[in-house]
Amino acid sequence: MQSYRPIWKQISIGISLLLIAICVSATQGSVEIPLTTTTRISLNHLPFVDINKDWPNSWETIIWEVRLPRVIAAGLVGASLALAGGAYQGIFRNPLADPYLIGVASGAGLAATIVIISPIPTSLAGINLLPPIAFMGAICAVSISYGLSRIGGEISVTTLILSGVAITFLASATTTFLMLQSSPDVRPVLSWLLGGISSAGWQKGLWLMPYVLPCSIIIIAYAKKLNVLMLDDNQALQLGIDVKRVRLTLIITASLITAAAVSVSGMIGFVGLMAPHAARLIWGADNRSLLPMSFLIGGFLLIIADMFARTILSPQEIPVGVVTAFLGAPFFLYVLMNNRMSKTHY
Repeated sequence: MQSYRPIWKQISIGISLLLIAICVSATQGSVEIPLTTTTRISLNHLPFVDINKDWPNSWETIIWEVRLPRVIAAGLVGASLALAGGAYQGIFRNPLADPYLIGVASGAGLAATIVIISPIPTSLAGINLLPPIAFMGAICAVSISYGLSRIGGEISVTTLILSGVAITFLASATTTFLMLQSSPDVRPVLSWLLGGISSAGWQKGLWLMPYVLPCSIIIIAYAKKLNVLMLDDNQALQLGIDVKRVRLTLIITASLITAAAVSVSGMIGFVGLMAPHAARLIWGADNRSLLPMSFLIGGFLLIIADMFARTILSPQEIPVGVVTAFLGAPFFLYVLMNNRMSKTHY
């Protein structure tokens, strides 16, 4: 374990890059709007800020009502998945663990599929019901995985992972069956399952915030204990760490933040794997630096991926999950070819 070094400088740089990515991404689309104008429109909506308006009303609508909510939602989703991925990799002592390991995504996907193909209304009084229903599906899947892992006595990492895999296969099979039995037009379901933030608005960002903020604070606050937990359960106990409580707390918070992200964006792969690996390659395996930097890298990564998803074939869009998959595969080939994985983790 490397000695801890303050990384406030790196965090400041990461935040700056994230803000730049938000501004640049908001300028891109079928209508290109200058960066300076985009920044001024955004600042003009802040309290006590009054900027002389010299831009068309259509530009303000595009930036404030369409692009900026989507970009911020992408940043929150990417940051959430990356932080949860980093936490899971530490909890399970497995660098290939991702946020969907114990059934979160498959549970959300099944719930979303049921809503989309059934007569159940997807909105009520102007409120989109899909995110909360998908969130409940994700929480149910995690709860079942955790309950199954308790059968036979003590909960172990292995039984929890196996339970999650079983729930994932069962939920995925049920989702596929429902799609085959539904109407021929399953594009809405496929679009959700492939991941996308095309319909994101301020409502979805507000839905995410109550989960992202507290869960992120808790996970990062447990970074030092997670460092000890990564060594060995017996060593952690000897050092005064309540292994069961720490592991359960981290699993619950990482699952909550993942469930919230998936409920908004659908299944977006590789972000929860790529961002922690990138942070580990640059800053090492100390979770006190790894977790916050994974958070920032994940947000940056998904903002850029979403920008490509909506501009590369403009005016058509491709699912952002497809873009992250194209980015993820070469990334892991690079890691394998340079034989760095065995040198940088745990």
